[in-house]
Amino acid sequence: MEISSALDLKALQQQFDRDGYLALEGFFSSERIDGLRAVIARLLQERPHEVVVDNLLTGKRTYWAHATHRETRLFKFNDLYLLSPEVRELVLDTDLSALLASLLREPPVLCNSLTFEKGSGQPKHIDSLYMTPQTPHALVATWTALEDAHPDSGPLLYYPGSHKIPLYKFRDGTHHANNEEMMAWNQYIESQIKERAIPERLFFAKKGDVFIWHSDLLHAGSPIKDPNRTRNSLVCHYYGEADCRRMGNNLVPLHSGFWDKRPPHAVPAEKDRYSKDQPFPEEAYLTRYPDVREAVAKGQFASGKEHYLAFGEREGRAV
Repeated sequence: MEISSALDLKALQQQFDRDGYLALEGFFSSERIDGLRAVIARLLQERPHEVVVDNLLTGKRTYWAHATHRETRLFKFNDLYLLSPEVRELVLDTDLSALLASLLREPPVLCNSLTFEKGSGQPKHIDSLYMTPQTPHALVATWTALEDAHPDSGPLLYYPGSHKIPLYKFRDGTHHANNEEMMAWNQYIESQIKERAIPERLFFAKKGDVFIWHSDLLHAGSPIKDPNRTRNSLVCHYYGEADCRRMGNNLVPLHSGFWDKRPPHAVPAEKDRYSKDQPFPEEAYLTRYPDVREAVAKGQFASGKEHYLAFGEREGRAV
C-alpha cells in the first residue's frame, strides 16, 4: 500500500478519529516482511545475550540466551528496534511515519517494539492505562502481521469506537492503572460497552497488513484455540514528540518521526550465569548506571562486572 497524497492522509485521519483504528491491508509487501523475519531470526541467533524476552507463561524476564521452555514459543521479544536499523526502517517507514504524524498531529516517537511468535492472549485493556501519555491521546500503536493469522491462532480482538468512552479516573486522580482498582475498571468498561452497544470484532490479518489503534481503543488477544498455531506479529508504540522532549528522551530522527534511543529493559542478573560463553553485558550495565561508569573511569573498579559482583547484586541492580 502506498499513501499517495495529503488527501489520503486527511481521509485516514478522519476515519481514525471516528473509529479509533485503521486496518491497512497489504501495507507491506510479502518480500519486505520476509526480509524483516530474516533480520529477527539473525538477531536471535547472533545476539541472544542482548535480546530481552518475557516468558508469557511465567512472566519471567531474561535474555534469549538464558530463556528456558523455548519450545512453547510463548515469548515476547522486547525492543528489537534498539538492536536493528532494519527493524527501525520498517516500523518508521516513510509512509507509515507520515501517517502516524497525521494521526498524532505531531511527529511520532517510536518508544518500544514487541515481537510475538504466538498470540498474546492479553485480556481487554487500553494502552493508555499502562503507557499513560502526559498529553491526552498522544500515543498510538501499530500491529503488523508477519504471517497470515489463522482464526484459531488467537487473532487481535477490538471494539470499534471504544476510544470515545470517557477514561476511568482512579483514586489517585489519574488515568494510570492501579492494580487494586482494576476490578472496578473492568466493571466500568463492561458497562460502557453494553450501554453504548459497541460490537466486538476480530482482525483476521494477512501477511503485511498493519492495524493502527488509538491509545484508548479497547482491545485484546482473543483465545488461542489451536496451541500449535503461530501468529507472528510485531507491535510498536509511539508517543508524540512534545511529551518525549519534555521528558528529555534521546530522540534520533528517521523519516517523519524519531526513535527513542534508550537502554534496553533491565533484566534481573544472576552472578553464576556469566562465563566466557555467556559474557556479562558490560556496556548495558554501565549505560544503565552512570555512577558505576564514573567509578570505572576513576579506576575504583576494573569493570562493571566487578562492581556487580561486589555490590550490584545485593543492591538489587539489574542489567
